[in-house]
Amino acid sequence: QVQLVESGGGLVQAGDSLRLSCVASTRTAGTYGVGWFRQAPGKEREFVAALRWSDGRMSVAESVKGRFTISRDNAKNTVYLQMNSLKPEDTAVYYCGASRTWAIQIDSGGYRYWGQGTRVTVSS
Repeated sequence: QVQLVESGGGLVQAGDSLRLSCVASTRTAGTYGVGWFRQAPGKEREFVAALRWSDGRMSVAESVKGRFTISRDNAKNTVYLQMNSLKPEDTAVYYCGASRTWAIQIDSGGYRYWGQGTRVTVSS
């Protein structure tokens, strides 16, 4: 089993930056990487970015490409989501999940474990 803990959310103004962290209790246990998803009130969970532990291969959603970047620190079992030029539409609870497959997954069904989420609120 893998425990995931997100941190770094908060209330910011449009144009500001935040860095979210996702710390995993282990990088094994049948998981291969970490994905970030977000869920705004009344909306479905949406893929943001994902990264594979072994080689750093990543995928970033078109809606945030150029503003958000994903990176890892294997020594700390941590995946980061750097969010720049934040917009009010980025407001959501951000979750990280541990992927159950080697292939990068953009569907939440491809993730086996989830953190509790960290809230990001961007004011205009």
